[in-house]
Amino acid sequence: MAGDFFDERAATWDEDPSRVERARAAAQAIRTAVPLAPSTRLLEYGAGTAMTSQVLADDVGDITLAEPSSGMRAVLADKIAGGVLPATTRVWDLDLASAAAPDEQFDLIVTVMTLHHIPDLDAVLKGFATLLPAGGHLCIVDLQSEDGSFHSNDPNFEGHHGFEQDSLTARLRAAGFSVPAWQHIHQIDKNGVTYPLFLAVSARA
Repeated sequence: MAGDFFDERAATWDEDPSRVERARAAAQAIRTAVPLAPSTRLLEYGAGTAMTSQVLADDVGDITLAEPSSGMRAVLADKIAGGVLPATTRVWDLDLASAAAPDEQFDLIVTVMTLHHIPDLDAVLKGFATLLPAGGHLCIVDLQSEDGSFHSNDPNFEGHHGFEQDSLTARLRAAGFSVPAWQHIHQIDKNGVTYPLFLAVSARA
């Protein structure tokens, strides 16, 4: 993931109302798609400033935030210290594309607008499978397949131009997940173009 890009923008990330709206939409869709309880162990991967976990905090138990950007982790530390996130929240510097999954287990992994940044997606999905027990849920919120214009202002972008349902389903199945339930949940309007966002919910087989 592009660490410098996110480091430079971390301090003001939450000031964009569209990002706040997107996090709320993602959290509400997740609430209706998977069972949540005070015992639910949540991992948000590529958490950024954890806006989605903030919204879900009262619905789950222990929260762990995995974020490779040092600038974003600094914002997370401030949120925990200030009581915006629960005091028990853990923050990890973790990139599953280059590091093994820790020896931990979660009931739910959430990742919002992160996977399209990751060239080696299969390694990350396999890492998710390691972190979930059988029946544990993976919730992916990301871009539907697009023409490449979403990141047209970033000449160094090396990720995916969104995802086709069939292609992502095949990757999830190969990593050890069930066929995901797929739904449109939100959209991003950028430079006069509308980019739909999906929620894909899959269970560890």
